[in-house]
Amino acid sequence: MKNTDTSSPQGRLSGNLGVAEIIFMVVAAAAPLTVVSGNVPLAIAQGNGPYAWTGFVAAALVLMLFSIGFVAMTPFMKEAGAFFSYIREGLGKRIGCGGAFVALLTYTAIQVGVYGFFGWAVDDAVREWGGPHLPWWLYAFGVLAVVGVLGYRHIELSSRVLGIALILEIGVVVIMNAAIVMHPSPVPPPVTTGAAEPMGPFAVALLFAITGFLGFEATAIFRDEARDPERTIPRATYGAVAIIGVFYAFSCWCLIEAWGVDSVTAVARKYLADGGNMVLDTASRYVGTGMRNVMEVLLLTSLFACLLSFHNIIARYQLVLGREGILPGFLAQTHSRHSSPHSSSLVQTITAVLLVGVAALSGADPLVTVFGSMAGISTVGIVLLMILTSAAVVMFFRNNKVKQGGSLQTNWCPVLSVFVLVSVLFIILDNFTTITGLSLGISTFLAVMPFVALLGGWCLGGRGVSVAAQMPQGQEV
Repeated sequence: MKNTDTSSPQGRLSGNLGVAEIIFMVVAAAAPLTVVSGNVPLAIAQGNGPYAWTGFVAAALVLMLFSIGFVAMTPFMKEAGAFFSYIREGLGKRIGCGGAFVALLTYTAIQVGVYGFFGWAVDDAVREWGGPHLPWWLYAFGVLAVVGVLGYRHIELSSRVLGIALILEIGVVVIMNAAIVMHPSPVPPPVTTGAAEPMGPFAVALLFAITGFLGFEATAIFRDEARDPERTIPRATYGAVAIIGVFYAFSCWCLIEAWGVDSVTAVARKYLADGGNMVLDTASRYVGTGMRNVMEVLLLTSLFACLLSFHNIIARYQLVLGREGILPGFLAQTHSRHSSPHSSSLVQTITAVLLVGVAALSGADPLVTVFGSMAGISTVGIVLLMILTSAAVVMFFRNNKVKQGGSLQTNWCPVLSVFVLVSVLFIILDNFTTITGLSLGISTFLAVMPFVALLGGWCLGGRGVSVAAQMPQGQEV
């Protein structure tokens, strides 16, 4: 009789992902075209104007500093739990569980926000092409179904889909950037705005830059599916941060050059007020209407790639917590044929349906309210996670007499990373209403949520019983 059981409770995820494939997954989660179209104009308009590109450089340097300790600890992490595993090994199981709940909140929040962004972007494109105006949530639920199917399958299928989308979206931005570099004088000339407007704070540009890197630590989440993880994960981490940082900073600089240093701040603020897309119009002016239309389609594929990456990340966090007995054990099951976290993926799909449904019923604006507020939560969450992870690296190497690089890599850089990231977190909280665009009361509530998740996870951390501990010897989770 044929075995129809598709679950493998004690099986590990499997795959043969190399450095390039993992970088594809991570950079796709960062959604380059989405960030260039959204975060960059915001950084220019509300941040330090013609110098907004420095925010992306600074963010890349901060994350590269963080990555030094993160990579040093990677060879000693045998669990694909990313922040959860690192924090647990360095600071203890309770804090580690708290970190896992912060990560779940962070990625769930930004995923819901991107579903709102996707629904708004599709409706905007359809109406521009002469189609009907439909509720944003119809498009959101449609793409949610596709993401759910791909997330259920083997990880290499997702990596191929993300790789194709990523190459196309980066390609069109590179073409636009090249056209700007070759023809630095705007054609036609930019709208006359008079005297240059005063710049905003550098801190705001840094805020929007950091949100553009969300998901970069996912390199460690895919260690079970990586080829030679001890080498693949560090190379993919440094490579992802470098590629994302250079791409964002250079694209931001090109957009500034396209409109002129004296005009760009006013132009960006006008687009922000009118609800237009500054980057798409820049592409139209420099490379033609046809390329603008192509870029508009690829913006949708960029958002789709982002959603698929976040789905995979959340599913794997839930799988690890299922293995630990902190969440229900069925989440630790893997598919016998696809070697995917199919149970966790299904739960993640159901969760997304419920949350998008709540957002739809609330009548909230999909871009300003849904995306803006969820981006605020995720920004606080990711910086809090990096602070805990850097502290965990320091404590891990102090408590375990293992050799891995020198004290610069295992102590001084992680300590410096903690201080730098605490400063960044203070900047984020001090400017939180700028990120969310909501009232002080609502913004405060949203900002507190990651800390509540940390406390809740800490409380639940004492009750977890590893699935591995319940199995006969010789079986592996």
